[in-house]
Amino acid sequence: MRYATLHLDGSPHVAASDGDGFRVTAGGAGRSLDELLSLAPEERRRALQPGDRAPVDARLAVPVRPATIVAIGLNYLDHIRETGMERPQRPLVFAKLRSSVVGPGDAIRIDASLTQEVDWEVELAAVIGARACRVAPDAALSCVFGYTVANDVSARDIQFSDGQWVRAKSLDTFCPLGPVLVSSDEIGDPQRLGLRTRVNGRTVQASTTAEMVFGVAQLISFCSQSFTLEPGDVVLTGTPWGCGAFMKPPQFLRPGDVVEAEVDRIGTLRNHVMAA
Repeated sequence: MRYATLHLDGSPHVAASDGDGFRVTAGGAGRSLDELLSLAPEERRRALQPGDRAPVDARLAVPVRPATIVAIGLNYLDHIRETGMERPQRPLVFAKLRSSVVGPGDAIRIDASLTQEVDWEVELAAVIGARACRVAPDAALSCVFGYTVANDVSARDIQFSDGQWVRAKSLDTFCPLGPVLVSSDEIGDPQRLGLRTRVNGRTVQASTTAEMVFGVAQLISFCSQSFTLEPGDVVLTGTPWGCGAFMKPPQFLRPGDVVEAEVDRIGTLRNHVMAA
């Protein structure tokens, strides 16, 4: 099943589609998907049942607005090779703030007084559906409700000067998510997905989740040993080669650019870039 949050009648509505167009779910009017994910399992099942057909021109909003966004650095072998850094011995975990989240079609806004080096990072995002606390790797994927596309937008000059990553990764609008959330049963093995980034139509990233150092199950298990992941939380699983900071010469996003992050079987997350 594919889930979306739609702008309807001035409020969010959760909708579902199995290929027959989107239908507003039974409990989705005026609510967000992260609200429905926090319900008890049987109540959630009823709330997510497709109902009336949604207008075909309804605008997509961010599918989930998580309370917690956990992100992973240096998790693709091809990205490690392009950076020249050492392969991590355990997942490199950081956080992005909730205020950085925007949806499909929203602007990535660059404040030139803060940063001149804004980079793109396509990522597979795992959306938690069941409380994960000290779960084993072989049980971790059962805690995933579904997957969406993320662009882990990064201010490289801030990142490298701060020495830690939260501020550089959490500027307002620096976490686009979308366009939809696809249930985990429809995705199957998350380590067999192609992912790409295009900037103004030119492909700058093209890889596969098979390049991950630590797979999705390992990441969720590792994080859950230290902190509990709740339904609606999002885990960004890392980005492959092709980041602008490591090109020769380096390339960065500028106002007027259009960036598209794409993951197989989920879709394309498209955002334009504007000056703040």
